[in-house]
Amino acid sequence: MRRKTITAHVGKLCIGSDYPIVVQSMANTDTNDIQASLEQALRIHHAGGEMVRFTTQGRREAESLGEIRRWLSAMGYTFPLVADVHFNPAVADTAAALVEKVRINPGNYIDPARKFKHIDYTDEEYAFELERLRERFVQLLSICKENNTALRIGVNHGSLSDRIMSRYGDTPQGMAESCMEFLRVCEQEHFYDVVLSVKASNTCVMYDTVHCLIDAMDAEDMHYPLHLGVTEAGEGEDGRVKSAVGIGGLLLEGIRDTVRVSLSEAPEAEIPVARELVEWCSSEPEYEIKEAEGVLFFRSEEQTTWDKFVLHAAAATGVELWKTGAKDLIIENPYFEDEQLLTLAKDILQAARVKLYKTEYISCPGCGRTLFDLQQTVAEVKAATKHLNGLKIAVMGCIVNGPGEMADADYGYVGAGRGRVSLYKGKECVLKNIPQEDAVRELLKLIE
Repeated sequence: MRRKTITAHVGKLCIGSDYPIVVQSMANTDTNDIQASLEQALRIHHAGGEMVRFTTQGRREAESLGEIRRWLSAMGYTFPLVADVHFNPAVADTAAALVEKVRINPGNYIDPARKFKHIDYTDEEYAFELERLRERFVQLLSICKENNTALRIGVNHGSLSDRIMSRYGDTPQGMAESCMEFLRVCEQEHFYDVVLSVKASNTCVMYDTVHCLIDAMDAEDMHYPLHLGVTEAGEGEDGRVKSAVGIGGLLLEGIRDTVRVSLSEAPEAEIPVARELVEWCSSEPEYEIKEAEGVLFFRSEEQTTWDKFVLHAAAATGVELWKTGAKDLIIENPYFEDEQLLTLAKDILQAARVKLYKTEYISCPGCGRTLFDLQQTVAEVKAATKHLNGLKIAVMGCIVNGPGEMADADYGYVGAGRGRVSLYKGKECVLKNIPQEDAVRELLKLIE
């Protein structure tokens, strides 16, 4: 049964309630490059995307996005555009008057970028910070009301504020509360065109956090639509398996309002993957799944393509691994080779963080903030480290979520500027602003 929510209006789109699930993506062009951004937005749209998000680092980018909106409207395209804002509430104000939706990140809307510092707040000090947040946020809500602009409150595991971290820790409860602090202000101001997201690159954390947020909303009689996604899922089959594990179980449970599959590939490549997940999980699929003596058995007699079966099997089994506590997985399907199915089972166990069989790559999908050719760089890092086992290596295009989202990784490669890279061991930056041409070699030396 589908979870019941209120309806959020985003331009002509309706999200939540009994409306169809909305599939979306995010552009990776420079938002100031109007022509390239228009072309990519149309590729996403023609692939089946119903909403397109653009990074807006500053007012110039926000104004450029307004220009993209005007060009699309003149061409007869009405699909909503979303401004993605970090670190600068004034940019959110500007964008809210120009496009249909604004995404803000509670971790850096008012609070500074995460420094991984523990600060002890008294109750009075914490209340003061919340009031400071409210005063600034109300300004944005007023502009949104005036322009019929929707809002996404988008919490990322990697960019929780030090304030939230100091009281709740790096936990699903902390992520849910980060979202709820902003949502309570929306309720107080009678602003309801809101969509929520709580994302993580760790699929288990992402799944638990979504349920924490739903429980928190239910406790306060709030029922807003949710945007589902796994951040930094990577690329290729690994990225698809990881996305399906994190998103699929929630879709099968009836949590289904809007979806983005985040892959380190061209944005339009995300759309068919998301569409397949949504359609299969909404179709009441037939399969057999059971747990016995610590092993989860999944059997399907579905005759389909391998690419689709990968998504289906990962969606069906990921959440069941967590629920049952099973430590092994056996997949059966008469139309595929046993070796294929064995490899897929291992990949699902890895994506669900049950067992690690190989190096895991945490890589962002890229956006206008990305400071290098992401796909090429991911390929270079993979080629150089393919002999390693059991490590988690992050490749991140910029610092917005980089140091935080990859805090779960053993090593990180993060864009620091044009042609410059910083390398991390865990949360510690050990080499800063090195030339990109030296970065893979230095990463290998760091690991070895």
